[in-house]
Amino acid sequence: MGEDDGRHTAEFLRVKALAERGAATAQHSLGFMYVNGQGVPRNEELAVAWYRMAASSGLEQAQYNLGVLYQRGWGPQPGVTRDLVQAVYWYRQAAEKGYAPAQYNLGWLYVKGQGVAADVQQALHWFKQAAEQGDAGAQHNLGMMYEGGKGVPQDLAQALAWYRRAAEQGYARAQFNLALRHDNGQGLPRDAQQAVHWLRKAAEQGYAPAQFNLGLRYDKGQDLPQDGAKAIEWYGRAAAQGHASAQFNLALIHDNGHGHNLEPDPVQALHWFRKAAEQGHAGAQDNLGLRFENGLGVDQDHAQAAHWYRQAAEQGFAGAQYHLGLLYAAGLGVPRDAAAAADWTRRAAEQGHLRAQFDLALRYESGQLSEQLSGQLGGQLSANDAAAGLQQALYWCRKAADQAYAPAQYMLGQLLDRDDSGSADPRQAGDWFRKAAEQGHAQAQFALGLRYDSAHGVARDYEAAHFWYLGAARQGHVRAQFNLGVMYAAGQGVPPDPVEAYAWLHRAGAAGLASAARYLQRVAARMSPAMLAQADTLVGSA
Repeated sequence: MGEDDGRHTAEFLRVKALAERGAATAQHSLGFMYVNGQGVPRNEELAVAWYRMAASSGLEQAQYNLGVLYQRGWGPQPGVTRDLVQAVYWYRQAAEKGYAPAQYNLGWLYVKGQGVAADVQQALHWFKQAAEQGDAGAQHNLGMMYEGGKGVPQDLAQALAWYRRAAEQGYARAQFNLALRHDNGQGLPRDAQQAVHWLRKAAEQGYAPAQFNLGLRYDKGQDLPQDGAKAIEWYGRAAAQGHASAQFNLALIHDNGHGHNLEPDPVQALHWFRKAAEQGHAGAQDNLGLRFENGLGVDQDHAQAAHWYRQAAEQGFAGAQYHLGLLYAAGLGVPRDAAAAADWTRRAAEQGHLRAQFDLALRYESGQLSEQLSGQLGGQLSANDAAAGLQQALYWCRKAADQAYAPAQYMLGQLLDRDDSGSADPRQAGDWFRKAAEQGHAQAQFALGLRYDSAHGVARDYEAAHFWYLGAARQGHVRAQFNLGVMYAAGQGVPPDPVEAYAWLHRAGAAGLASAARYLQRVAARMSPAMLAQADTLVGSA
Protein backbone atom coordinates (compact mmCIF):
# COMPACT_ATOMS: atom_id res chain seq x y z
CA MET A 1 0.00 0.00 0.00
CA GLY A 2 1.42 3.40 -0.97
CA GLU A 3 1.86 6.32 1.38
CA ASP A 4 -1.15 8.16 -0.05
CA ASP A 5 -3.35 5.07 0.32
CA GLY A 6 -2.21 4.72 3.91
CA ARG A 7 -2.99 8.38 4.60
CA HIS A 8 -6.37 8.04 2.99
CA THR A 9 -7.12 4.94 5.02
CA ALA A 10 -6.13 6.71 8.20
CA GLU A 11 -8.36 9.63 7.23
CA PHE A 12 -11.19 7.19 6.59
CA LEU A 13 -10.80 5.70 10.06
CA ARG A 14 -10.75 9.17 11.63
CA VAL A 15 -13.89 10.25 9.75
CA LYS A 16 -15.65 6.97 10.51
CA ALA A 17 -15.07 7.42 14.23
CA LEU A 18 -16.58 10.90 14.13
CA ALA A 19 -19.50 9.68 12.02
CA GLU A 20 -20.27 6.90 14.48
CA ARG A 21 -20.43 9.52 17.24
CA GLY A 22 -23.20 11.29 15.26
CA ALA A 23 -21.29 14.14 13.60
CA ALA A 24 -23.41 14.95 10.52
CA THR A 25 -20.55 16.47 8.50
CA ALA A 26 -18.44 13.37 9.16
CA GLN A 27 -21.37 11.12 8.16
CA HIS A 28 -21.62 13.06 4.90
CA SER A 29 -17.87 12.83 4.32
CA LEU A 30 -17.96 9.10 4.98
CA GLY A 31 -20.76 8.68 2.44
CA PHE A 32 -18.68 10.64 -0.05
CA MET A 33 -15.71 8.32 0.58
CA TYR A 34 -17.85 5.26 -0.08
CA VAL A 35 -19.23 6.82 -3.28
CA ASN A 36 -15.76 7.55 -4.64
CA GLY A 37 -13.78 4.66 -3.17
CA GLN A 38 -11.61 7.16 -1.34
CA GLY A 39 -9.52 5.27 1.24
CA VAL A 40 -12.02 2.42 1.17
CA PRO A 41 -13.59 0.17 -1.46
CA ARG A 42 -16.68 1.70 -3.15
CA ASN A 43 -19.90 0.60 -1.48
CA GLU A 44 -23.23 1.90 -2.71
CA GLU A 45 -25.35 0.69 0.19
CA LEU A 46 -23.05 2.16 2.84
CA ALA A 47 -22.75 5.42 0.89
CA VAL A 48 -26.53 5.83 0.89
CA ALA A 49 -26.78 4.80 4.54
CA TRP A 50 -24.27 7.42 5.72
CA TYR A 51 -25.68 10.11 3.42
CA ARG A 52 -29.15 9.35 4.81
CA MET A 53 -27.93 9.70 8.40
CA ALA A 54 -26.39 13.08 7.63
CA ALA A 55 -29.43 14.13 5.61
CA SER A 56 -31.80 13.11 8.40
CA SER A 57 -29.77 15.33 10.70
CA GLY A 58 -30.61 18.24 8.40
CA LEU A 59 -27.28 18.62 6.58
CA GLU A 60 -28.36 20.18 3.28
CA GLN A 61 -25.29 19.04 1.30
CA ALA A 62 -26.02 15.42 2.27
CA GLN A 63 -29.68 15.90 1.36
CA TYR A 64 -28.61 17.22 -2.03
CA ASN A 65 -26.14 14.38 -2.69
CA LEU A 66 -28.74 11.82 -1.66
CA GLY A 67 -31.13 13.43 -4.13
CA VAL A 68 -28.49 13.16 -6.86
CA LEU A 69 -28.01 9.44 -6.18
CA TYR A 70 -31.75 8.80 -6.35
CA GLN A 71 -32.17 10.96 -9.47
CA ARG A 72 -29.47 9.14 -11.43
CA GLY A 73 -29.44 5.69 -9.88
CA TRP A 74 -25.94 4.56 -9.07
CA GLY A 75 -23.61 1.62 -9.09
CA PRO A 76 -23.95 -2.04 -10.14
CA GLN A 77 -26.76 -4.17 -8.77
CA PRO A 78 -28.02 -3.99 -6.12
CA GLY A 79 -26.68 -0.41 -6.11
CA VAL A 80 -29.11 2.49 -5.75
CA THR A 81 -32.31 2.14 -7.73
CA ARG A 82 -33.38 5.31 -9.54
CA ASP A 83 -36.24 6.84 -7.57
CA LEU A 84 -37.33 10.28 -8.71
CA VAL A 85 -39.89 10.68 -5.95
CA GLN A 86 -37.12 10.22 -3.36
CA ALA A 87 -34.93 12.60 -5.40
CA VAL A 88 -37.63 15.28 -5.23
CA TYR A 89 -38.07 14.71 -1.48
CA TRP A 90 -34.39 15.16 -0.64
CA TYR A 91 -33.84 18.04 -3.07
CA ARG A 92 -36.77 19.84 -1.45
CA GLN A 93 -35.32 19.32 2.01
CA ALA A 94 -32.07 20.99 0.93
CA ALA A 95 -33.75 23.58 -1.28
CA GLU A 96 -35.94 24.85 1.54
CA LYS A 97 -32.77 25.43 3.53
CA GLY A 98 -31.50 27.66 0.71
CA TYR A 99 -29.04 25.20 -0.88
CA ALA A 100 -28.72 26.55 -4.43
CA PRO A 101 -27.66 23.33 -6.28
CA ALA A 102 -30.70 21.55 -4.83
CA GLN A 103 -32.96 24.45 -5.81
CA TYR A 104 -31.61 24.25 -9.36
CA ASN A 105 -32.12 20.47 -9.63
CA LEU A 106 -35.60 20.69 -8.10
CA GLY A 107 -36.49 23.34 -10.65
CA TRP A 108 -35.45 20.99 -13.47
CA LEU A 109 -37.57 18.14 -12.09
CA TYR A 110 -40.58 20.48 -12.10
CA VAL A 111 -39.78 21.48 -15.69
CA LYS A 112 -39.61 17.84 -16.82
CA GLY A 113 -42.38 16.49 -14.60
CA GLN A 114 -40.06 13.85 -13.15
CA GLY A 115 -40.96 12.56 -9.69
CA VAL A 116 -43.50 15.37 -9.43
CA ALA A 117 -46.22 16.85 -11.62
CA ALA A 118 -44.81 19.33 -14.13
CA ASP A 119 -45.31 22.84 -12.80
CA VAL A 120 -43.74 25.80 -14.58
CA GLN A 121 -44.48 28.15 -11.68
CA GLN A 122 -42.67 25.91 -9.20
CA ALA A 123 -39.78 25.56 -11.67
CA LEU A 124 -39.63 29.35 -11.97
CA HIS A 125 -39.72 29.73 -8.18
CA TRP A 126 -36.80 27.37 -7.56
CA PHE A 127 -34.71 28.64 -10.46
CA LYS A 128 -35.18 32.18 -9.17
CA GLN A 129 -34.16 31.14 -5.64
CA ALA A 130 -30.96 29.56 -6.97
CA ALA A 131 -30.28 32.32 -9.50
CA GLU A 132 -30.42 35.04 -6.87
CA GLN A 133 -27.75 33.11 -4.96
CA GLY A 134 -25.53 33.20 -8.02
CA ASP A 135 -26.13 29.72 -9.46
CA ALA A 136 -25.13 30.17 -13.10
CA GLY A 137 -27.22 27.27 -14.43
CA ALA A 138 -30.32 28.64 -12.75
CA GLN A 139 -29.57 32.14 -14.06
CA HIS A 140 -29.36 30.72 -17.57
CA ASN A 141 -32.62 28.78 -17.19
CA LEU A 142 -34.35 31.83 -15.80
CA GLY A 143 -33.17 33.75 -18.85
CA MET A 144 -34.69 31.07 -21.10
CA MET A 145 -38.01 31.29 -19.25
CA TYR A 146 -38.14 35.08 -19.64
CA GLU A 147 -37.17 34.79 -23.29
CA GLY A 148 -39.85 32.21 -24.05
CA GLY A 149 -42.52 33.65 -21.75
CA LYS A 150 -42.76 30.41 -19.77
CA GLY A 151 -44.35 31.03 -16.37
CA VAL A 152 -43.73 34.76 -16.75
CA PRO A 153 -44.65 37.40 -19.32
CA GLN A 154 -42.06 37.43 -22.09
CA ASP A 155 -39.37 39.96 -21.19
CA LEU A 156 -36.27 40.07 -23.40
CA ALA A 157 -34.56 42.64 -21.18
CA GLN A 158 -34.87 40.32 -18.16
CA ALA A 159 -33.74 37.37 -20.28
CA LEU A 160 -30.64 39.22 -21.39
CA ALA A 161 -29.87 40.34 -17.84
CA TRP A 162 -29.96 36.77 -16.53
CA TYR A 163 -28.00 35.41 -19.52
CA ARG A 164 -25.35 38.04 -18.90
CA ARG A 165 -25.05 37.21 -15.19
CA ALA A 166 -24.56 33.54 -16.02
CA ALA A 167 -22.24 34.29 -18.95
CA GLU A 168 -20.00 36.47 -16.80
CA GLN A 169 -19.58 33.50 -14.46
CA GLY A 170 -18.33 31.44 -17.39
CA TYR A 171 -21.52 29.44 -18.05
CA ALA A 172 -21.04 28.34 -21.65
CA ARG A 173 -24.69 27.91 -22.67
CA ALA A 174 -25.49 31.40 -21.42
CA GLN A 175 -22.48 32.79 -23.29
CA PHE A 176 -23.79 31.12 -26.45
CA ASN A 177 -27.33 32.45 -25.99
CA LEU A 178 -26.00 35.92 -25.28
CA ALA A 179 -23.93 35.71 -28.47
CA LEU A 180 -27.02 34.77 -30.48
CA ARG A 181 -28.98 37.74 -29.09
CA HIS A 182 -26.15 40.11 -30.01
CA ASP A 183 -25.99 38.50 -33.43
CA ASN A 184 -29.66 38.82 -34.34
CA GLY A 185 -30.33 42.07 -32.48
CA GLN A 186 -33.03 40.46 -30.36
CA GLY A 187 -33.79 42.75 -27.43
CA LEU A 188 -30.77 44.96 -28.14
CA PRO A 189 -28.96 46.51 -31.12
CA ARG A 190 -27.05 44.02 -33.25
CA ASP A 191 -23.39 43.93 -32.22
CA ALA A 192 -21.28 41.53 -34.27
CA GLN A 193 -18.19 42.15 -32.14
CA GLN A 194 -20.00 41.18 -28.94
CA ALA A 195 -21.54 38.18 -30.68
CA VAL A 196 -18.12 36.88 -31.69
CA HIS A 197 -16.71 37.67 -28.24
CA TRP A 198 -19.28 35.52 -26.43
CA LEU A 199 -19.20 32.80 -29.06
CA ARG A 200 -15.46 32.49 -28.61
CA LYS A 201 -15.84 32.35 -24.81
CA ALA A 202 -18.31 29.47 -25.08
CA ALA A 203 -16.36 27.71 -27.82
CA GLU A 204 -13.13 27.81 -25.84
CA GLN A 205 -14.94 26.02 -23.00
CA GLY A 206 -15.80 23.20 -25.40
CA TYR A 207 -19.46 24.04 -26.04
CA ALA A 208 -20.08 22.35 -29.40
CA PRO A 209 -22.88 24.61 -30.74
CA ALA A 210 -20.63 27.64 -30.18
CA GLN A 211 -17.68 25.89 -31.82
CA PHE A 212 -19.86 25.10 -34.84
CA ASN A 213 -21.13 28.67 -35.02
CA LEU A 214 -17.63 30.08 -34.80
CA GLY A 215 -16.46 27.67 -37.51
CA LEU A 216 -19.38 28.80 -39.67
CA ARG A 217 -18.29 32.42 -39.38
CA TYR A 218 -14.73 31.62 -40.42
CA ASP A 219 -16.12 29.44 -43.20
CA LYS A 220 -18.42 32.13 -44.65
CA GLY A 221 -16.38 35.19 -43.70
CA GLN A 222 -19.28 36.48 -41.58
CA ASP A 223 -18.11 39.11 -39.05
CA LEU A 224 -14.64 37.49 -39.21
CA PRO A 225 -12.07 37.20 -42.01
CA GLN A 226 -12.71 34.09 -44.06
CA ASP A 227 -10.20 31.48 -42.93
CA GLY A 228 -10.53 27.86 -44.02
CA ALA A 229 -7.95 26.56 -41.56
CA LYS A 230 -9.75 28.12 -38.59
CA ALA A 231 -13.10 26.95 -39.94
CA ILE A 232 -11.74 23.40 -40.03
CA GLU A 233 -10.31 23.79 -36.53
CA TRP A 234 -13.60 24.87 -34.95
CA TYR A 235 -15.77 22.55 -37.02
CA GLY A 236 -13.37 19.77 -36.05
CA ARG A 237 -13.70 20.47 -32.33
CA ALA A 238 -17.50 20.41 -32.56
CA ALA A 239 -17.48 17.39 -34.89
CA ALA A 240 -15.33 15.41 -32.46
CA GLN A 241 -18.11 15.92 -29.90
CA GLY A 242 -20.68 14.52 -32.32
CA HIS A 243 -22.16 17.80 -33.61
CA ALA A 244 -23.77 16.57 -36.84
CA SER A 245 -23.94 19.93 -38.65
CA ALA A 246 -20.27 20.53 -37.90
CA GLN A 247 -19.45 17.08 -39.26
CA PHE A 248 -21.42 17.88 -42.43
CA ASN A 249 -19.80 21.28 -42.98
CA LEU A 250 -16.37 19.80 -42.29
CA ALA A 251 -17.09 17.17 -44.95
CA LEU A 252 -18.07 19.89 -47.44
CA ILE A 253 -14.79 21.73 -46.93
CA HIS A 254 -12.76 18.54 -47.31
CA ASP A 255 -14.82 17.64 -50.37
CA ASN A 256 -14.05 20.67 -52.50
CA GLY A 257 -11.92 23.16 -50.59
CA HIS A 258 -15.06 25.27 -50.33
CA GLY A 259 -13.49 28.47 -51.61
CA HIS A 260 -10.60 28.34 -49.14
CA ASN A 261 -7.79 27.32 -51.52
CA LEU A 262 -7.46 24.10 -49.55
CA GLU A 263 -6.63 20.77 -51.14
CA PRO A 264 -9.69 18.52 -51.30
CA ASP A 265 -9.45 15.39 -49.15
CA PRO A 266 -12.04 12.86 -50.36
CA VAL A 267 -11.18 10.35 -47.63
CA GLN A 268 -11.87 12.87 -44.87
CA ALA A 269 -14.93 14.14 -46.71
CA LEU A 270 -16.42 10.64 -46.88
CA HIS A 271 -15.53 9.99 -43.22
CA TRP A 272 -17.39 13.07 -41.98
CA PHE A 273 -20.34 12.69 -44.36
CA ARG A 274 -20.80 9.17 -42.98
CA LYS A 275 -20.47 10.36 -39.35
CA ALA A 276 -23.13 13.02 -39.88
CA ALA A 277 -25.36 10.67 -41.87
CA GLU A 278 -25.24 8.04 -39.14
CA GLN A 279 -26.50 10.68 -36.71
CA GLY A 280 -29.46 11.42 -38.96
CA HIS A 281 -28.24 14.57 -40.72
CA ALA A 282 -30.46 14.61 -43.82
CA GLY A 283 -28.09 16.63 -46.00
CA ALA A 284 -25.25 14.21 -45.24
CA GLN A 285 -27.50 11.23 -45.93
CA ASP A 286 -28.45 12.68 -49.32
CA ASN A 287 -24.79 13.39 -50.07
CA LEU A 288 -23.80 9.86 -49.10
CA GLY A 289 -26.55 8.57 -51.37
CA LEU A 290 -25.12 10.57 -54.27
CA ARG A 291 -21.69 9.07 -53.61
CA PHE A 292 -22.99 5.51 -53.69
CA GLU A 293 -25.14 6.22 -56.73
CA ASN A 294 -22.23 7.62 -58.72
CA GLY A 295 -19.33 5.65 -57.23
CA LEU A 296 -17.62 8.73 -55.80
CA GLY A 297 -14.99 7.51 -53.34
CA VAL A 298 -16.94 4.28 -52.79
CA ASP A 299 -17.90 1.32 -54.94
CA GLN A 300 -21.04 2.14 -56.89
CA ASP A 301 -23.97 0.61 -55.01
CA HIS A 302 -27.50 1.67 -55.96
CA ALA A 303 -29.05 -0.26 -53.07
CA GLN A 304 -26.90 1.72 -50.60
CA ALA A 305 -27.76 4.91 -52.47
CA ALA A 306 -31.47 4.11 -52.11
CA HIS A 307 -30.96 3.35 -48.39
CA TRP A 308 -29.39 6.73 -47.65
CA TYR A 309 -31.77 8.65 -49.91
CA ARG A 310 -34.68 7.04 -48.08
CA GLN A 311 -33.26 7.97 -44.67
CA ALA A 312 -33.15 11.62 -45.71
CA ALA A 313 -36.36 11.51 -47.76
CA GLU A 314 -38.38 10.27 -44.80
CA GLN A 315 -37.13 13.29 -42.86
CA GLY A 316 -38.63 15.49 -45.58
CA PHE A 317 -35.36 16.39 -47.32
CA ALA A 318 -36.52 17.44 -50.78
CA GLY A 319 -33.30 16.69 -52.66
CA ALA A 320 -33.28 13.10 -51.38
CA GLN A 321 -36.97 12.68 -52.23
CA TYR A 322 -36.19 13.73 -55.79
CA HIS A 323 -33.16 11.43 -56.03
CA LEU A 324 -35.12 8.49 -54.61
CA GLY A 325 -37.84 9.14 -57.17
CA LEU A 326 -35.25 8.92 -59.95
CA LEU A 327 -34.05 5.54 -58.65
CA TYR A 328 -37.61 4.20 -58.62
CA ALA A 329 -38.18 5.52 -62.13
CA ALA A 330 -35.05 3.75 -63.39
CA GLY A 331 -35.31 0.64 -61.20
CA LEU A 332 -31.82 1.19 -59.76
CA GLY A 333 -31.27 -0.26 -56.28
CA VAL A 334 -35.04 -0.65 -55.90
CA PRO A 335 -37.69 -2.34 -58.05
CA ARG A 336 -38.88 -0.13 -60.89
CA ASP A 337 -42.04 1.53 -59.59
CA ALA A 338 -43.59 4.41 -61.53
CA ALA A 339 -46.10 5.15 -58.76
CA ALA A 340 -43.38 5.39 -56.10
CA ALA A 341 -41.26 7.51 -58.45
CA ALA A 342 -44.14 9.92 -58.98
CA ASP A 343 -44.94 10.01 -55.26
CA TRP A 344 -41.41 10.90 -54.16
CA THR A 345 -41.01 13.40 -57.02
CA ARG A 346 -44.28 15.07 -56.02
CA ARG A 347 -43.22 15.28 -52.36
CA ALA A 348 -40.04 17.05 -53.42
CA ALA A 349 -41.93 19.31 -55.83
CA GLU A 350 -44.42 20.33 -53.15
CA GLN A 351 -41.48 21.54 -51.07
CA GLY A 352 -40.31 23.74 -53.94
CA HIS A 353 -37.59 21.47 -55.37
CA LEU A 354 -37.06 22.99 -58.79
CA ARG A 355 -35.96 19.93 -60.75
CA ALA A 356 -38.76 17.84 -59.24
CA GLN A 357 -41.30 20.44 -60.31
CA PHE A 358 -39.88 20.51 -63.83
CA ASP A 359 -39.75 16.70 -64.04
CA LEU A 360 -43.41 16.48 -62.99
CA ALA A 361 -44.29 19.02 -65.69
CA LEU A 362 -42.42 16.98 -68.31
CA ARG A 363 -44.14 13.74 -67.23
CA TYR A 364 -47.60 15.30 -67.30
CA GLU A 365 -46.94 17.00 -70.64
CA SER A 366 -45.77 13.73 -72.19
CA GLY A 367 -48.82 11.89 -70.81
CA GLN A 368 -46.75 9.51 -68.65
CA LEU A 369 -48.52 10.30 -65.39
CA SER A 370 -51.98 10.48 -66.92
CA GLU A 371 -51.41 7.10 -68.64
CA GLN A 372 -50.15 5.65 -65.36
CA LEU A 373 -53.31 6.78 -63.54
CA SER A 374 -55.57 5.40 -66.28
CA GLY A 375 -53.68 2.10 -66.20
CA GLN A 376 -54.14 1.84 -62.45
CA LEU A 377 -57.87 2.39 -62.93
CA GLY A 378 -57.96 -0.20 -65.73
CA GLY A 379 -59.13 2.26 -68.39
CA GLN A 380 -57.96 4.06 -71.49
CA LEU A 381 -56.58 7.59 -71.45
CA SER A 382 -59.54 9.88 -72.16
CA ALA A 383 -59.60 13.39 -73.58
CA ASN A 384 -60.45 14.66 -70.11
CA ASP A 385 -57.43 12.83 -68.67
CA ALA A 386 -55.18 14.38 -71.30
CA ALA A 387 -56.59 17.87 -70.65
CA ALA A 388 -56.15 17.41 -66.90
CA GLY A 389 -52.59 16.26 -67.53
CA LEU A 390 -51.83 19.42 -69.51
CA GLN A 391 -53.23 21.56 -66.70
CA GLN A 392 -50.96 19.76 -64.23
CA ALA A 393 -48.04 20.26 -66.60
CA LEU A 394 -48.84 23.99 -66.71
CA TYR A 395 -49.11 24.13 -62.90
CA TRP A 396 -45.77 22.48 -62.18
CA CYS A 397 -43.99 24.17 -65.07
CA ARG A 398 -45.09 27.56 -63.74
CA LYS A 399 -43.79 26.63 -60.28
CA ALA A 400 -40.34 25.90 -61.73
CA ALA A 401 -40.46 28.89 -64.08
CA ASP A 402 -41.21 31.19 -61.15
CA GLN A 403 -37.87 30.09 -59.73
CA ALA A 404 -36.18 31.51 -62.84
CA TYR A 405 -35.35 28.07 -64.30
CA ALA A 406 -34.84 28.85 -67.99
CA PRO A 407 -35.85 25.40 -69.38
CA ALA A 408 -39.12 25.65 -67.43
CA GLN A 409 -39.69 29.21 -68.65
CA TYR A 410 -39.21 28.03 -72.23
CA MET A 411 -41.49 25.03 -71.74
CA LEU A 412 -44.15 27.24 -70.16
CA GLY A 413 -44.00 29.48 -73.19
CA GLN A 414 -44.56 26.43 -75.40
CA LEU A 415 -47.51 25.22 -73.32
CA LEU A 416 -49.15 28.64 -73.38
CA ASP A 417 -48.77 28.67 -77.15
CA ARG A 418 -50.68 25.38 -77.53
CA ASP A 419 -54.31 25.50 -78.63
CA ASP A 420 -55.07 22.22 -76.82
CA SER A 421 -53.81 23.40 -73.44
CA GLY A 422 -57.06 25.10 -72.50
CA SER A 423 -54.95 28.05 -71.37
CA ALA A 424 -53.53 29.40 -74.64
CA ASP A 425 -52.16 32.90 -74.20
CA PRO A 426 -49.70 34.07 -76.88
CA ARG A 427 -48.83 37.25 -75.00
CA GLN A 428 -47.91 35.35 -71.83
CA ALA A 429 -46.08 32.79 -73.92
CA GLY A 430 -43.93 35.55 -75.38
CA ASP A 431 -43.20 36.92 -71.90
CA TRP A 432 -41.91 33.52 -70.74
CA PHE A 433 -39.87 33.01 -73.91
CA ARG A 434 -38.28 36.40 -73.24
CA LYS A 435 -37.41 35.50 -69.64
CA ALA A 436 -35.71 32.31 -70.77
CA ALA A 437 -34.06 34.04 -73.74
CA GLU A 438 -32.59 36.73 -71.48
CA GLN A 439 -30.90 33.92 -69.52
CA GLY A 440 -29.28 32.68 -72.73
CA HIS A 441 -31.63 29.77 -73.49
CA ALA A 442 -31.00 29.17 -77.22
CA GLN A 443 -34.37 27.60 -78.05
CA ALA A 444 -36.19 30.44 -76.31
CA GLN A 445 -34.07 32.98 -78.21
CA PHE A 446 -35.02 31.29 -81.48
CA ALA A 447 -38.71 31.13 -80.50
CA LEU A 448 -38.69 34.81 -79.61
CA GLY A 449 -36.92 35.70 -82.84
CA LEU A 450 -39.51 33.70 -84.77
CA ARG A 451 -42.37 35.56 -83.07
CA TYR A 452 -40.92 38.93 -84.08
CA ASP A 453 -40.17 37.59 -87.56
CA SER A 454 -43.70 36.28 -88.14
CA ALA A 455 -45.67 38.79 -86.01
CA HIS A 456 -47.00 36.02 -83.76
CA GLY A 457 -48.42 37.59 -80.62
CA VAL A 458 -46.23 40.70 -81.13
CA ALA A 459 -45.84 43.41 -83.76
CA ARG A 460 -43.47 42.35 -86.54
CA ASP A 461 -39.97 43.66 -85.77
CA TYR A 462 -37.15 42.40 -87.97
CA GLU A 463 -34.46 44.10 -85.90
CA ALA A 464 -35.66 42.31 -82.76
CA ALA A 465 -35.94 39.06 -84.73
CA HIS A 466 -32.35 39.47 -85.91
CA PHE A 467 -31.15 40.16 -82.36
CA TRP A 468 -32.69 36.99 -80.92
CA TYR A 469 -31.78 34.79 -83.92
CA LEU A 470 -28.17 35.94 -83.53
CA GLY A 471 -28.12 34.92 -79.85
CA ALA A 472 -29.41 31.45 -80.67
CA ALA A 473 -27.25 31.08 -83.82
CA ARG A 474 -24.06 31.80 -81.90
CA GLN A 475 -24.95 28.88 -79.63
CA GLY A 476 -25.26 26.55 -82.63
CA HIS A 477 -29.02 26.61 -83.14
CA VAL A 478 -29.27 25.46 -86.77
CA ARG A 479 -32.63 26.95 -87.71
CA ALA A 480 -31.59 30.27 -86.18
CA GLN A 481 -28.44 30.18 -88.30
CA PHE A 482 -30.55 29.55 -91.41
CA ASN A 483 -33.04 32.33 -90.63
CA LEU A 484 -30.19 34.69 -89.85
CA GLY A 485 -28.60 33.89 -93.20
CA VAL A 486 -31.91 34.62 -94.97
CA MET A 487 -32.23 37.97 -93.15
CA TYR A 488 -28.70 39.01 -94.16
CA ALA A 489 -29.44 37.99 -97.76
CA ALA A 490 -32.74 39.92 -97.88
CA GLY A 491 -31.66 42.87 -95.75
CA GLN A 492 -34.39 42.26 -93.15
CA GLY A 493 -33.56 44.00 -89.85
CA VAL A 494 -29.99 44.56 -91.05
CA PRO A 495 -28.37 46.01 -94.18
CA PRO A 496 -27.97 43.36 -96.90
CA ASP A 497 -24.71 41.48 -96.41
CA PRO A 498 -24.08 38.52 -98.74
CA VAL A 499 -20.87 37.59 -96.94
CA GLU A 500 -22.65 37.22 -93.55
CA ALA A 501 -25.56 35.49 -95.29
CA TYR A 502 -23.18 33.00 -96.90
CA ALA A 503 -21.37 32.32 -93.63
CA TRP A 504 -24.54 31.62 -91.60
CA LEU A 505 -26.15 29.55 -94.34
CA HIS A 506 -22.95 27.54 -94.71
CA ARG A 507 -22.94 26.76 -90.95
CA ALA A 508 -26.58 25.65 -91.08
CA GLY A 509 -25.96 23.53 -94.16
CA ALA A 510 -22.88 21.94 -92.62
CA ALA A 511 -25.09 20.94 -89.68
CA GLY A 512 -27.34 19.03 -92.05
CA LEU A 513 -30.16 21.47 -92.86
CA ALA A 514 -30.91 20.71 -96.54
CA SER A 515 -32.82 23.95 -97.19
CA ALA A 516 -29.76 25.93 -96.08
CA ALA A 517 -27.56 24.21 -98.65
CA ARG A 518 -30.05 25.05 -101.42
CA TYR A 519 -30.40 28.68 -100.33
CA LEU A 520 -26.62 28.96 -100.07
CA GLN A 521 -26.31 28.16 -103.78
CA ARG A 522 -28.67 31.01 -104.67
CA VAL A 523 -26.75 33.48 -102.51
CA ALA A 524 -23.35 32.33 -103.84
CA ALA A 525 -24.54 32.77 -107.43
CA ARG A 526 -24.94 36.51 -106.79
CA MET A 527 -21.52 36.97 -105.15
CA SER A 528 -18.26 38.07 -106.76
CA PRO A 529 -15.10 35.93 -106.41
CA ALA A 530 -13.72 38.44 -103.92
CA MET A 531 -16.85 38.22 -101.80
CA LEU A 532 -16.79 34.43 -101.92
CA ALA A 533 -13.19 34.43 -100.78
CA GLN A 534 -14.10 36.76 -97.91
CA ALA A 535 -17.02 34.51 -96.96
CA ASP A 536 -14.84 31.40 -97.03
CA THR A 537 -12.37 33.15 -94.71
CA LEU A 538 -15.21 34.07 -92.34
CA VAL A 539 -16.51 30.48 -92.33
CA GLY A 540 -13.03 29.11 -91.75
CA SER A 541 -12.44 31.39 -88.77
CA ALA A 542 -15.67 30.40 -87.08
